Amino acid sequence: MTMDEKYVESIWSLLKNAIQEIQKKNNSGLSFEELYRNAYTMVLHKHGERLYTGLKEVVTQHLETKVREDVLHSLHNGFLQTLNNAWTDHQTSMVMIRDILMYMDRVYVQQNEVDNVYNLGLIIFRDQVVRYGCIRDHLRQTLLELVARERRGEVVDRLAIRNACQMLMVLGINSRAVYEEDFEKPFLHQSSEFYRMESQKFLAENSAAVYINRVEARIAEEAERARHYLDESTEPRVVAVLEHELIERHMKTIVEMENSGVVHMLMHTRTLELACVYKLLSRVAEGLRTVADAVSAHLREQGRALVTDTHHNTNAITFVQNLLDLKDRFDHFLQNSFNNDKIFKHMIASDFEYFLNLNSKSPEFLSLFIDGKLKKGEKGMSEQEIEAVLDKTMVLFRFLQEKDVFERYYKQHLAKRLLLNKSVSDDSEKNMISKLK
Repeated sequence: MTMDEKYVESIWSLLKNAIQEIQKKNNSGLSFEELYRNAYTMVLHKHGERLYTGLKEVVTQHLETKVREDVLHSLHNGFLQTLNNAWTDHQTSMVMIRDILMYMDRVYVQQNEVDNVYNLGLIIFRDQVVRYGCIRDHLRQTLLELVARERRGEVVDRLAIRNACQMLMVLGINSRAVYEEDFEKPFLHQSSEFYRMESQKFLAENSAAVYINRVEARIAEEAERARHYLDESTEPRVVAVLEHELIERHMKTIVEMENSGVVHMLMHTRTLELACVYKLLSRVAEGLRTVADAVSAHLREQGRALVTDTHHNTNAITFVQNLLDLKDRFDHFLQNSFNNDKIFKHMIASDFEYFLNLNSKSPEFLSLFIDGKLKKGEKGMSEQEIEAVLDKTMVLFRFLQEKDVFERYYKQHLAKRLLLNKSVSDDSEKNMISKLK
């Protein structure tokens, strides 16, 4: 059953006129029911292709002759606003057109595996307007310039950027491709260049702590920008660019800064500043290793100075107490600056093991220190306090490589305490022996 060609053309002419009226926003006088029936009749009588190609032509013509021209005239005057208005109007008209041609969408489009009415409208708008030569370039440059201006501290129209980014995402039709190619890739490239320059300038002019605060602020700013007016999927990508440019490329410089880096912070007990270094550098691969290496080098230097100091190493009590104080100091940093991180925990342990064993007297001095604590008459210390000190001493004992040498001294000192009845209590002695097992 075929329809008379003239009749088909007359129905199409009605539909074409209706589509054009919708595009001009003159749709109040249209009967959508009647238009739907006309489109239904065309598809039912196997004229779906005529309707589909006709729709394509009408939409293309409107976008090329009217919409594109309007946008081109606005390149240097209200460009984003004009483009956004055109985009909003186009979406509204395509929804109405889709409603009229719903039967074609359900039957002809599915059978022939072509783009549905609404998506066809998106594709034509993308290719004939948004990706048209100078419009595409101008859109990219405008968006990048607005972001650059905001980074410099100016107030910009965030809504206009947001609308443009959302448009690019929608035009990808279930894909990021359009947004990525037309905006995100150049945006990430520009971000990389901008922060490369800024980091060099800022490092040259500021201390490590000030630089770190600045980086934290910039990362928060960029994440907020991506969430609020770019597409949120850009957030991890732009943050990764910042982490590379502001942290990874400069981590050794930050850590080793003279008069403000990690060693300076350790020497002046800048616990919070060290925590900021830890937090920032934990964002990048090898970041914590870089911090740990600097902490380790400083700790080894301090420890080596203590155990190889021939002037002050004649007194076992001072020798061990200095090491315990050093351990307390670095345990404080471990807990309060380095989040009890196992990298730092292992590093502190291996550093203590290294320098404690540099001095052959360490086993003897450790035993003498314990001997002093277990003898009667240890002034001003309760049993609990003595117990706590001995527990700390046991940590040093575990770092000893020559435990047999320590044992020999310990047996001699124990025998002497018991023989001369100098022992503080049998319980303390038993406790100590069980600790050593």
